[in-house]
Amino acid sequence: MEFLHRSPFLKFLIVGVLSFALDLGLLVVLHEGFHVDLVIATPIAFLTSLVFNFALQRSFTFRAMNSRTVSAAKYIALVVVNVVVTDLIVTGFDRLDWAYGIGKVVATVLTTGWNFLLYRHWIFRHEPVRDTELAPDAKPAP
Repeated sequence: MEFLHRSPFLKFLIVGVLSFALDLGLLVVLHEGFHVDLVIATPIAFLTSLVFNFALQRSFTFRAMNSRTVSAAKYIALVVVNVVVTDLIVTGFDRLDWAYGIGKVVATVLTTGWNFLLYRHWIFRHEPVRDTELAPDAKPAP
């Protein structure tokens, strides 16, 4: 368990897998179990998994202390970029008569790589504490 504690990338991947499982599981439950049309069930499952992913990446993976509102806005912007890039890659592969499934794998690998970096250094970045924010008896870190 110590390795997990020291590896934000492993935690990032675990949360990603759990988010995917939630997305797929909820889709199946809604569509197969409750007979919700796919047009409705798919975005409900996907959006639920995005909220789950944001919350766990923020609290478990990166232990972010920055503004929740700012991180959420950045997260939403990144989701939009990821959707557009994924669509371009998948449809690009298809138009070239290559397997669109391979395009999806390529898009997933690319977005996973930059998502980790952007989550860590932009979305959930730890803001340095200014001397004026320290308690009166606290000393700044060297």
